[in-house]
Amino acid sequence: MKKTMKTWIGTGTSPRDLTRRDFLVSSAMTAGLFMAARKLFPSGAYAATTSPEVTGAKLGFIALTDAAPLMIAKEKGFFEKFGMPDVEVLKQASWGATRDNLMLGGAANGIDGAHILTPLPYLMHTGKVTQNNQPMPMAIVARLNYDCQGISVAQEYAGTGVGLDASKLKDAFAAKKAAGKDIKAAMTFPGGTHDLWLRYWLAAGGIDPDKDVSTIVVPPPQMVANMKVGNMDVFCVGEPWNEQLVHQGVGFTAATTGELWKGHPEKALGLRAEFIDKYPNATKAILMAVMEAQQWCEAKENKDEMAAIIGKRQWMNVPVADIIGRLKGDINYGNGRVAAGTDLYMKFWKGGVSYPFKSHDSWFLAENIRWGKFAPTTDIKALVDQVNREDLWREAAKDLGVAAADIPASSSRGVETFFDGKIFDPASPSAYLDSLKIKASA
Repeated sequence: MKKTMKTWIGTGTSPRDLTRRDFLVSSAMTAGLFMAARKLFPSGAYAATTSPEVTGAKLGFIALTDAAPLMIAKEKGFFEKFGMPDVEVLKQASWGATRDNLMLGGAANGIDGAHILTPLPYLMHTGKVTQNNQPMPMAIVARLNYDCQGISVAQEYAGTGVGLDASKLKDAFAAKKAAGKDIKAAMTFPGGTHDLWLRYWLAAGGIDPDKDVSTIVVPPPQMVANMKVGNMDVFCVGEPWNEQLVHQGVGFTAATTGELWKGHPEKALGLRAEFIDKYPNATKAILMAVMEAQQWCEAKENKDEMAAIIGKRQWMNVPVADIIGRLKGDINYGNGRVAAGTDLYMKFWKGGVSYPFKSHDSWFLAENIRWGKFAPTTDIKALVDQVNREDLWREAAKDLGVAAADIPASSSRGVETFFDGKIFDPASPSAYLDSLKIKASA
């Protein structure tokens, strides 16, 4: 007697008998479709059942290598893959323009989110850098990269031997000031990452960034041109602009920021809180697309293609030669020092790079307290909890099928150590601040 099994199949309205042989064939076909679905989507994504509420969003970026995840997500169709084919990735002229367009929002011809300096969402959220000090609720939903920013110095200081130790500039700066000339140190936005790296480096060398130099704001793509005409003595910016400076013989890199703090957080993916509240599924789709792009950017075999893509006119409009070296960890400092195959390359994924550690945001807030951007009484933990939405990252990672090894167990990476021996314990920011000699309140 032939064994049978009853099941509902096709679009019929009644069951029919299915032989064991038919059942096995049907199961094989189902498995084939299942595997095909897995090839179309990353691990786990096919299981997602919620569709984005909208098909598009407006995301801003600055012409920097660390904006690559947004560029690649657009170029490789990752936004489309996760149901957001109409996402626009829009070039911003400066971090100030990014802030202004975030204040407007996408519905008012601004932007809904951006590749952004990690402290900027906090400065906006609290109204520190907005018109009329109007708070703009913001959220950080992912970190985009670690390392690979640079502190570069004008060629006239080559003889000082300055490198990681900024103190070698003290006498040269003092002599220039005595001659009636101002010392200009350029960064990209007050209170932003480049401002903080530059200040940390100068202060560690005994140079007070508020008293011994004049800090000025210059958009990243304009750094090299301004150094070329003598508008600045030193600057801090992301790549590819430090490498381009070296290639043009205008100056040299004293240190990369990974030498100041190895494996440091840099840019973030920031979104207006209003967008997240209104479109939670779209937020997750954007996150998943960017996270997959980060994985693509991390792969060594993709570096050359990545440099070719992001160097295009619509993205950075920069020759591949100005991008590829430091992207791979090959650094020509421009002062006779050349280092190949270093671990100072830009990181995008492995080791929890994409996850927005709350402890890292705590350091940026502590440094902005150090330099007077936030009051000493600021409740760092409470503010981080308001802005940092690592919970959304975890949800997206789960749906994306991210390997357990790439999902940090804690929202704190623990104690961090800097090149000058200073220690930051996120559990005690006040102890860190007390250990610093040069600060705005001193």
